[in-house]
Amino acid sequence: MSSQNASAPYYFVPGPSKWPLLAGLSLLLTMAGASAWVNDVSWGPAANLVGLAGIITVLYFWFGDAIGESEKGLYSQRIDHSYRWSMSWFIFSEVMFFGAFFGALFYARSITMPWLGDLDHKILWPDFSAHWGNAGPAGTIQEFKTMGPFPIPTLNTALLLTSGLTLTISHHALRAGHRGKTAFWLFLTILLGATFMGFQAFEYMHAYSELNLKLTSGIYGSTFFMLTGFHGFHVTMGAIMLSVVLYRVLRGHFTPDHHFAFEGAAWYWHFVDVVWLALYVVVYWM
Repeated sequence: MSSQNASAPYYFVPGPSKWPLLAGLSLLLTMAGASAWVNDVSWGPAANLVGLAGIITVLYFWFGDAIGESEKGLYSQRIDHSYRWSMSWFIFSEVMFFGAFFGALFYARSITMPWLGDLDHKILWPDFSAHWGNAGPAGTIQEFKTMGPFPIPTLNTALLLTSGLTLTISHHALRAGHRGKTAFWLFLTILLGATFMGFQAFEYMHAYSELNLKLTSGIYGSTFFMLTGFHGFHVTMGAIMLSVVLYRVLRGHFTPDHHFAFEGAAWYWHFVDVVWLALYVVVYWM
């Protein structure tokens, strides 16, 4: 939300919309296509891509409607509160999402692995070594090397921490009414996020080609790529959100007092930064 109008409705209720239905159908097609794809069904890849294209299209027009409503002065302070609570609960759901993956990593590394390596299980798997990054008790996994914290993960940590700083500077510039400075520091934040993703893509190529580390490399490979991959996806989504905010900054949609779209995207970006710090310590160091 960018602006508020004293004469706006007590609580603006939009008219009937086709976007929720189309979003649900697109999500259904995306997941059906993904399920078919991983099971080598021929129509899976095409259905997945069509579903993703549908989601992107729906989001573009749906958010466009919301932006248009805001610019028309239809939003009051109560709508602002609704957006803030909605974004807060969305980020909370993301906390639970990553909590599940961190929980799976903790269970596998701190509970299951010592249990499989105890004296009772030596009869079943005498060659099993209870160290993180092993090839499993059955010996069916190809040998691989684990990923260390240097140099790319550490560089990426510096990039994300710096991006949090540049985003904060941009926010202060917006509150001070300096549109040019706001746009510059926001663009720099997006550039740092894009650089992060470039380094992560290089890290994945290094993992596959030189370490033989893949998603199929046992529980280590599964948890590594699930955590880092989903985080990278969130960085990508955050960069897209900030890019939309940058476009709106350049269009003059925001005022120093009313700019929740900027704040909501900033909340999300800082959340992604915090998740990476936890991931950097738990996945790469421990």
